[in-house]
Amino acid sequence: MTNSPKITVVGPGAVGSYYGALLSRDGQDVHFLLRSDYEIVRRNGVSVRSPKGDFNARPRAAKSPTEIGVSDLVLIALKTTANDQFANLLPPLVGKHTAIVTMQNGLGNEEALAKLFPVEQILGGLCFVGLNRIAPGVIQHLGEGTILLGEFQRWPEPRTHDIASLFRHAGIVCKVTDQLARARWEKLVWNIPFNGLGVASVAGYEALTVSSSGFEVSNPPSRCLTSGELLDHSHWEALVRELMLETIAAANALGHSLEIAVAERLIERTRPLGAYKASTQLDFEAGRPLELQSMFLEPLRQAQSAGMTTPRLANLCRVLQHLDGTRVTAQDGR
Repeated sequence: MTNSPKITVVGPGAVGSYYGALLSRDGQDVHFLLRSDYEIVRRNGVSVRSPKGDFNARPRAAKSPTEIGVSDLVLIALKTTANDQFANLLPPLVGKHTAIVTMQNGLGNEEALAKLFPVEQILGGLCFVGLNRIAPGVIQHLGEGTILLGEFQRWPEPRTHDIASLFRHAGIVCKVTDQLARARWEKLVWNIPFNGLGVASVAGYEALTVSSSGFEVSNPPSRCLTSGELLDHSHWEALVRELMLETIAAANALGHSLEIAVAERLIERTRPLGAYKASTQLDFEAGRPLELQSMFLEPLRQAQSAGMTTPRLANLCRVLQHLDGTRVTAQDGR
């Protein structure tokens, strides 16, 4: 890593824009690979509204990876539904010494990168932050912001700590882990219930608690429930906790050693967020594809491969697939 590394953010939505803006404000050479927000970011930069203080940053905007070229550090903040675009977007940005950090949710993202690039170039960055993209080029920061950084299938390298120092210099709390796979499962303990139930609540409580190969949605809530609403109702909070405990049990069966106390700790950290909408809920409400594979189906597959029975997670996956499939069919006019 050079003293003035060239940094490219691929997929600067809420997460990529926030962290990229902080790095740009710190004076780093930051490039955003953009699509729909290109003109606005090129003209106005990125505006961040935050309880820590509002600011505007001016990263360099590009429409094509070839405009940017080989970078020292590539931060991937794409939705995992776009991982099939890795082969088109990343090669012009990646040289022999490029570090590639996926800041995406769920499982399987590092593995997807490893099909294209050497393992020693791949890292994972888990982002613990509350963010919403409230308009093109405008990000609302609600709280936290820690990044947990780890090497894929390797111990931390000097390069790992250099990247962590780069984040810290920009005011980002960044910790290094030597157990990236375990850290991903620990984040799933939050993501599975709050991202999943935030969407699946529209199907109604019964659809999530009755084991069945199929179901009909009848008299569901009129809208998705926020994280605060999930915790304000005892039956939904109990379902949140059951999903968390299933996820912890699956992680432990896979050898990742998570304590049961993680569930209560995450629930208590979520209560102050109030009416927070997780990313999957925002995608659902905006009519975008859901990140089903990485956040729900792959964890279920791995749990089953370890011999675990996870009925709540299986039901959640079934309901989410139904809702996503029904919406896609309606949009396609079939």
